Amino acid sequence: MKLKSAVTLLFSAIATQLSAAPIDPANIQFIGPIGQNIQTKPHHTGHQSAIVGNLVDKLSTDAKSLDVFGQRINWQPLNDVNALTMGGLQALKLNFSTARFVQGTLKLTGIEKGHVFLNGQLIDGNSEYKLSAVTGDHQLLIIAEQVSDWKKVTVEFDGTEAHDILVFSKKETKALSAKQLFDAPTISAISVSPDANYYVATQQHYQDNQGNKALRDTTIHNEDGDVIYRLSGVNAGAVSWRADSKELVFVQNKQLKALNIKSLKETVIAEGLAGASGFKYFNDDSLIFTWTKRAPEGDKIVKHLKGLEDRWSYARNKSQVYLIDISTGLVQAITEHELSHSLEDFDSKSGRILTTRHPQNYRAPHHGVTELVEFDIKNNSHKVIGQYGTFGDARYGNDGIYISAGAGFNNGAGSVVAKDVLVNNYDTQLYWMNDDGAAVKPLSKKFDPSIDSFSVLNNGDLILKVTDEDRKKLYFYDESKSKFKSLNTKLDVVDKFSVADKRSPVVLATGTTASTPQKLIQLSVKNNRANTLWDSQPIAYQNAEIAKLEEFNFTNSVGTEIKGRVYIPHGLDKSKQHPALIYYYGGTSPVSRGFTGRYPFNFWATNGYVVYVLQPSGATGFGQEFSAKHVNDWGNRAADDIIEGTKAFLDSYQFVDKNRLGNLGASYGGFMTMTLATKTDMFSASISHAGISNLTSYWGHGWWGYLYSSEASKNSYPWNNMKLYSEQSPVFNADKVKTPLLLIHGDADTNVPVGESHIMYTALKLLNQDVEMIEYKGADHQIFARDRRFQWWNTMLAYFDKHLKEEPQWWQHMYGK
Repeated sequence: MKLKSAVTLLFSAIATQLSAAPIDPANIQFIGPIGQNIQTKPHHTGHQSAIVGNLVDKLSTDAKSLDVFGQRINWQPLNDVNALTMGGLQALKLNFSTARFVQGTLKLTGIEKGHVFLNGQLIDGNSEYKLSAVTGDHQLLIIAEQVSDWKKVTVEFDGTEAHDILVFSKKETKALSAKQLFDAPTISAISVSPDANYYVATQQHYQDNQGNKALRDTTIHNEDGDVIYRLSGVNAGAVSWRADSKELVFVQNKQLKALNIKSLKETVIAEGLAGASGFKYFNDDSLIFTWTKRAPEGDKIVKHLKGLEDRWSYARNKSQVYLIDISTGLVQAITEHELSHSLEDFDSKSGRILTTRHPQNYRAPHHGVTELVEFDIKNNSHKVIGQYGTFGDARYGNDGIYISAGAGFNNGAGSVVAKDVLVNNYDTQLYWMNDDGAAVKPLSKKFDPSIDSFSVLNNGDLILKVTDEDRKKLYFYDESKSKFKSLNTKLDVVDKFSVADKRSPVVLATGTTASTPQKLIQLSVKNNRANTLWDSQPIAYQNAEIAKLEEFNFTNSVGTEIKGRVYIPHGLDKSKQHPALIYYYGGTSPVSRGFTGRYPFNFWATNGYVVYVLQPSGATGFGQEFSAKHVNDWGNRAADDIIEGTKAFLDSYQFVDKNRLGNLGASYGGFMTMTLATKTDMFSASISHAGISNLTSYWGHGWWGYLYSSEASKNSYPWNNMKLYSEQSPVFNADKVKTPLLLIHGDADTNVPVGESHIMYTALKLLNQDVEMIEYKGADHQIFARDRRFQWWNTMLAYFDKHLKEEPQWWQHMYGK
């Protein structure tokens, strides 16, 4: 007799339905016995949770078999199983899909000791389990410890409402999930040896039984990719290689150590260096590093502010540059001073060390200055090369210094816009200047991308990471020809990169494209070819359904091309009308093409939304004329671009329902959401995360408000441009808001204080407008922790489901009616 006739799996499509149709056993996978000689079941031990929990990850994979105590057992359709009873453990696995948020009760009969897992997470219960599932594909796993009579086993799902339907199938592809995007393994740091024969990589991932804790593993690889050593508790980004690649240093368990790469022997150099970081080989005998001394707590009743910087919690900490002798551990101070110093670069042959410091200076327009200071340890002297209002990084080059800074550096040396146009100094340019700073040469005037960071090669050439429109790319700068060349990494967004500075330079880089997850690539600069060393796609995204990506650009009403892209859900039926989400930033940075991130466009598409991402005027990476439009705009041109872009999007994508549009943005994008709510009613629901409602309070209260405003509101202040600070603040136009609005904010946000959302919330409540506010306790400007990230993603989707799909159940499940 087959188990098919003894086990009935039922579900209820309607809560009041008296009987339910059985699920086809061909859609149910069975495995067992798992450990057929096990007589003492987990519940008879003191370790039931661990024993069962350790099986979940293995049983949840798509593997067709499992090896247990040397015996291979196979998954098989339930209707192929003949035995009525068996030893060990058994498991049932069901894959199901939901077209919307579903909730109900899962009822088990006949399984005396069982454990139910939904997508790898244990569901509390005994014979009845409360189950809720969001839009997408899911897995139900039932591990049975004790079954007296399989003939009496039934599993039934009773939906709470008529729409609560689970669709079981053997579909091979799977909708992209939040857990995939957050938990999947990624390489978070890399460091390649100067000879390119070795590299260090830190890989991290998350799993259910570890909660918010990331599992990290730092390994050293040889040129064949084989792991030759593990560095427990060390981040690859904090290791440093000796110039000959024979040794590397790192901090582990509060000890500064060196590792011989051939013998793999560790040597302790020093201990007790709390607050020290950034160790680099100055030469073969010594290391250069930064040592930070935390400021004493001070008076417990009052704090006397000594300047605008005192709004930063770390403002009174002091950081200085030091050398340490490798053989004895003797430390030598280099930059002892009342001001902190940051290490920019060094030249050990000449004994020169390049640093920056920040004397207090609030003069307009930058409200701060950077001093570039050079220390000569051979002559025991130092000199201030210059003071600059805009400044990024400094590195030694051939017969001079490379500088990254805004177009306004050195009295506008890098500017290509008209003299009456205020440049956006967040659009970073590249310069060369001589050793004393007297001569400055702009190098990137004809190069539209904005410089993020750069490494100088021994011959004076550069490897640069840049913002190139909505991409993060690597470029090679040929110093002799003064030319930039794009490096073909095959990545849209480079996350991390490390350079092996040998005769033919080699670059290792991690990154993604808009539609593919993270890879680690190795690229030869000479032939500009990349090969993949590691790929997360086959590890975590096998058979994942990923949205189709289309480029969508339009020309706005003043003749400027506005770039954008559209994510179309997998398998979308274009004969029907679908809701859409419009995402933007609107500030000085473009929205990058990362595969995932805080705002996961591919995941939104999985949940049935067409997603349009656009880059309004003012963003960097599109050239100085484009980025300059950000200065003193605060929602004017950017809002017009979003409104015009949405209309163009609707004209081109006829399957998008114009009456079911949602829009959202964060930080400056949150400000844009509030601003748009005062300018248009074309959206059906809006979300502002950490948005700015009052330009004056943000300018005076946020940790960096006055500094950001030195570019965004250049030369404009509440006393000389009241129109900008009042009329362009959303709260001053709150009475024009008609769109339902959700305000999200961390209550410990230091960048944009939570009061910015409170102000708008108060106004809209008094105006009897449809407004909701969600605060994340203890969260700063971003939501990082795993549990909060999932809850936050759910909150946004539940809100849009409520307003754009007329499906309020998810929101009500989370927050009540």
